[in-house]
Amino acid sequence: MAEITGAIRAERQGAVALVTIVHPPVNAISRGVAAGILEALTAAEEDPDCRALIVTGEGERYFSAGADLTEFPGGAAGGVAGSDEVTRRLEASRLPVVAAVNGIAYGGGCEIALACDLRICAEDARFGQPEIKLGIMPGWGGTQRLPRLVGRGPALEMLLTGDPIGAARALEWGLVTQVVPPDRLREEALARAGLLAQRPPLAVAAIKRAVHRGLDGALDAGLRREQEEFGRLLGSEDAGEGLSAFLEKRPPTWRGR
Repeated sequence: MAEITGAIRAERQGAVALVTIVHPPVNAISRGVAAGILEALTAAEEDPDCRALIVTGEGERYFSAGADLTEFPGGAAGGVAGSDEVTRRLEASRLPVVAAVNGIAYGGGCEIALACDLRICAEDARFGQPEIKLGIMPGWGGTQRLPRLVGRGPALEMLLTGDPIGAARALEWGLVTQVVPPDRLREEALARAGLLAQRPPLAVAAIKRAVHRGLDGALDAGLRREQEEFGRLLGSEDAGEGLSAFLEKRPPTWRGR
């Protein structure tokens, strides 16, 4: 996969697409970065051979320090309008998405990480939602995804103080699933994404829909959605292949059908 824009580098490692934010000095989320992520995500989703995606930042110091404030000439509110499309698309993608958080993930950078399915971070990573210190609030999903992920109390601590947390606290709270030395972050993220890429794509997409949409409503509604997704999967070729492979004691071949 070739580079999409000057602010995004998109590569392929087998069945895994690797999308890197390249916007020095702090990998801020500009319009170009947002457009590049969306274009790279679309290209990955349209490629049947692509089965997982990683989002990371260039260098070791910044995943992303947040929205590019130089593009907010009309005030902060104008800069936020419509910018949550990136986080919505990542969450809704058929692909499992891994955030490899190198260094600082503040504001919109943190919100992009929250929209990914799994988060792996370097030992020196820091997560924060500092918008309150500017007299504003998160606008790309931070007030909704963060409490769903870590609980109301820890989320409100981050949102109301604006103070960041380190990798150890992020792991304790469940914000990330793995903390690794900085020089192993790419390797570990590729290993995790590679594992997810080996899972049946229809089941991956169904699980994502059941989790994300089910959490928006009551438990009974979520359970009904789970049964609907389960029923559809049972009639798929992949489900038949999975059962046959198990009985025949061989690795399955997933075709996404």
